Amino acid sequence: MSEDLSKHTTLRVGGPANNFIKAANEAEIIAAIEAAGDNPILILGSGSNVLISDTGFPGTVIQIANNKVAAEVDACSGATLNIGAGENWDDLVATSIERGWAGLETLSGIPGTVGAAPIQNIGAYGHEISEFVMRVRTYDRQTKALKTFTNQECEFAYRDSVFKKNPGRYVVLEVQFNLRRGELTDPITYAELATELGIEVGQKADVIKTREAVLRIRDRKGMLLNPSDPDTFSAGSFFTNPIVSENLIPEGAPKYPQGDGTFKTSAAWLIENSGISRGQKFNGAAISGKHVLAITNPGNAKAADIAALAMQVKDAVKLKFGIDLVPEVNLVGLTLG
Repeated sequence: MSEDLSKHTTLRVGGPANNFIKAANEAEIIAAIEAAGDNPILILGSGSNVLISDTGFPGTVIQIANNKVAAEVDACSGATLNIGAGENWDDLVATSIERGWAGLETLSGIPGTVGAAPIQNIGAYGHEISEFVMRVRTYDRQTKALKTFTNQECEFAYRDSVFKKNPGRYVVLEVQFNLRRGELTDPITYAELATELGIEVGQKADVIKTREAVLRIRDRKGMLLNPSDPDTFSAGSFFTNPIVSENLIPEGAPKYPQGDGTFKTSAAWLIENSGISRGQKFNGAAISGKHVLAITNPGNAKAADIAALAMQVKDAVKLKFGIDLVPEVNLVGLTLG
């Protein structure tokens, strides 16, 4: 059936899909993929990290809705979780904490589904999903067969993975996690989070309080979707933090050594210091009034407006600092420049 994709994205933009299928289990997902043959498909979860063009998508859109949750629990060591790709990510985090498992608390509030998480290697406040993934079960469109990846085979890197390097080939069906039992976090390494918790960097904190602190920070930054606040209608952070040589990092900008001679710096700092301001608009699109990394749709934006504003941000940073910003958001039918 045809479907308006703006109904299925957090940016609330996107044209029609010629064929829209909601797949509730693994068998339905595979059947939909095989029925599409070699025609283009778009895998959609909660639509939280995607910008789809106003012309829509010409092939088949498969919305992943399998939310299987299975756990093997050891009273001492923790749990092995097998989670369907359609499960809501933050629901998984909340459930894991309620059941006494530690590890995912700093990843609280990240929008999206479990299946999308390993593709981006989502991360926040000093931790990434790669620390907890054991295996990823996929369907390989090229070989038309199931394929399971170990953690090492996922080739995780900052906001990257083997799945992202091979767009459209692997469809994530299920993710296996290993979580430890515990009431305390690992040492908190992120200064902003430590301050929110009232502790020093390097100290541990209560897992529940850490989740609450992360959600407060994300809420202040407009990174939690609030149906009553159009300033949160975004795809989250639009750009990744650049990893560059040290000589490219401007004076005063944050820098974090990556262990290979390069340094990660803050995309938000670069944007704020390039002349882009919170609330800045282009037609119906706007920079969030809470955080410059979020581009929002306050009500009547087109996908083209959001892309144009993103290009203004990218151009401003390049002109001022000579650094290329790379979109974290998946662009469908659109490019920046």
